Amino acid sequence: MARAGARLSLAEALSLAECDDVALLSAAAAGRRDRAHGTIVSYSPKVFIPLTRLCRNVCHYCTFAQPPHDGERVFLAADEILDIARAGARAGCHEALFTLGDKPELRYPAARDALDRLGHPTTVSYLAAMARLVFDETGLLPHLNPGVTNRAELLALRRVSVSQGLMLESAASRLGAKGGPHHGSPDKHPAARLACIAAAGPLRVPFTSGILIGIGETRRERIEALLALRELHEADGHLQEIIIQNFRHKPGTRMSAAAEPLLADLLWTIAVARIVFAPDMNIQAPPNLSPGEVPRLIAAGINDLGGISPVTIDHVNPEATWPALAALAAEVEETGRNLVPRLPIYPRHLHDAEVWLDADLRAAVLRCSDASGYARNESWAPGSTEPPPVLAGKPPAGRSAATAVIDRAMAGRRLDEHEIVALFESLGGGVLEVCEAANELRREVCGDTVTYVVNRNINYTNICGYRCGFCAFAKGQVGNGRRERGHDMSLTEIQRRTREAWQHGATEVCLQGGIHPEYTGDTYLAIVEAVRKAQPRIHVHAFSPLEITQGAGTLGLSIDEFLRELKAAGLGSLPGTAAEILDDEVRAVICPDKLSTRQWLDVVRTAHRLGLRTTATIMFGHVDRPMHWARHLLRLRDLQEETGGFTEFVPLPYVHMEAPLYRRGRSRSGPTFRETLLMHAVARLVLHPLIPNIQTSWVKLGAAGVRRCLDAGVNDLGGTLMNESISRAAGAGHGQMFAAADLRDLIAGCGRLPVQRTTLYDPAPLAVA
Repeated sequence: MARAGARLSLAEALSLAECDDVALLSAAAAGRRDRAHGTIVSYSPKVFIPLTRLCRNVCHYCTFAQPPHDGERVFLAADEILDIARAGARAGCHEALFTLGDKPELRYPAARDALDRLGHPTTVSYLAAMARLVFDETGLLPHLNPGVTNRAELLALRRVSVSQGLMLESAASRLGAKGGPHHGSPDKHPAARLACIAAAGPLRVPFTSGILIGIGETRRERIEALLALRELHEADGHLQEIIIQNFRHKPGTRMSAAAEPLLADLLWTIAVARIVFAPDMNIQAPPNLSPGEVPRLIAAGINDLGGISPVTIDHVNPEATWPALAALAAEVEETGRNLVPRLPIYPRHLHDAEVWLDADLRAAVLRCSDASGYARNESWAPGSTEPPPVLAGKPPAGRSAATAVIDRAMAGRRLDEHEIVALFESLGGGVLEVCEAANELRREVCGDTVTYVVNRNINYTNICGYRCGFCAFAKGQVGNGRRERGHDMSLTEIQRRTREAWQHGATEVCLQGGIHPEYTGDTYLAIVEAVRKAQPRIHVHAFSPLEITQGAGTLGLSIDEFLRELKAAGLGSLPGTAAEILDDEVRAVICPDKLSTRQWLDVVRTAHRLGLRTTATIMFGHVDRPMHWARHLLRLRDLQEETGGFTEFVPLPYVHMEAPLYRRGRSRSGPTFRETLLMHAVARLVLHPLIPNIQTSWVKLGAAGVRRCLDAGVNDLGGTLMNESISRAAGAGHGQMFAAADLRDLIAGCGRLPVQRTTLYDPAPLAVA
């Protein structure tokens, strides 16, 4: 049952106490872990802020808690806290871990006096203020360990933190008896701690807990503690991680001579914890408490190594230094896994941020995260002029977990959603493996030519009645009834731009605009007719499926009838825009009033059936996740298998800077460069052999990004795009035109052969002017 991932009953879980076969338990645990977490081993880059070392408890193994001393401040001052936090921010940390003793004001007059001077009634009140200060001043995300707190305190702290934590340590109340390690520590009574953890669930506080082993408990009591935590988690789903922490004896404590648990005992407990909880639970063991043993901890079932600080010591275990990240990554890589930084809120809870995060914190957390919910570890974003980062790692020497999936794709087989998601979540050398495979496939299909089209964008209006969250281009009605500044291009101006484009060697005009509330199908027909009259030989690539739907609806025509009229008027092909993400879960957030997935596919299917070919696009990197990308690609592949009408696939990375969704704090900062590279590479693999052309967008990525994508399966650079304005409106900094000569130079500089094409991928009939 454990190997299969099934939930163990109470009796089955308790029976594990009689199993001494660590290897057997570890194998079952590792299998459960791999099914849920794959090859990722996470950690949180953090700073450790010891707000106060006063505590009303007197645990017999603790050196963190200290009594007040004359002349010493009992609470860190705001400037000291900010100094620590700023050092962490400079070092690339995401988490500010506040640790403190339980309610010292209930024991020490010095604590009460200090709080009076600080203007706070309780330690928790001061903690909340300092957490907010750190967040506001440094952007670090607070994780708070305040000890036992009540409902009101949990709620107050939720407003200033992204997660909280309280170690259960043990469910054995006998450890609080005289002579036990928790004697004299009222906040260590299991009932009090379990009540606090339970109270966090309905408040939707992402929570950390765990057990401390080796302080006198039995193996059965460890399992009882884990089961108590499992019960709370199954009620509210709020536990993010379970820490298995091994006792370390320390000089100057009552347990200084107590034996520490053996490594085998730690491994046994890790494996049992993994088996007791559902496979997707995060099981953590601190690496500094078991130096050199990370591969064995992983083999026993962990998927997380906790918080590691580049600037502060572990104040709870000051004798145990943090491992160097390079050495830690090497240990993790020994096991065939990747060390990945995370945030103090884990992906499962982050993906449901509106439930688990206070509204004031969501924007900052989303900006720190990638599409899988882990920490964004690069400052590059689409549209920025910053060079894209160099990705570390090297392809695996032999066959990897992804190799079989890649082989199936290169053979033209249809991958399933799970396989595609695994490719999108490639890390380290796995990214290079996917990109190299995609590039090899590109070479087989397209050779070393890189195509481009000389074209002109004509955005005939930016007035739009829709409110897509990603769009900074559209203008529309404002609250007082006046229209924001926008433009509505005349037919004469459209014709002038068409003639000018032809004179500059363009073979295509690409016409797209906002969904102007006053436009009808006759407007779109008139635009096509005007272009054809201005230059009969130029290809008219125009109107997204949303514009087609609006035009047909205003004339009372079916999509089929309206497209026939447009084709007769001279329409040559359609841009496959307005697709965004072909998944209605995402569309409900980013474009709720736009076409549904089914409607978009139906319009494009109809166009293909009438002989009007289209591009295929994806606009990614906002609120979407790899599973949504996989569904999108599969829907495109299936339609292409049915109609054969797509000319190319164009990934469009979300440019966030001016996007309303981002400015309202509801989206990420666009995809990372790793995700961007993988979108091009994975698309090459997934869509093979049905869509042979994969295009990259110089408008979104700039020349440096384009060069990198040319080594990730790309064979087309799109168009010169005179007057591109949609990406510029969103904040992109790469200009409004890429001259054909410059495109050719860029391609040749990458060792590839530039070839001008038409919209439909025929050789261009005209020399570029």
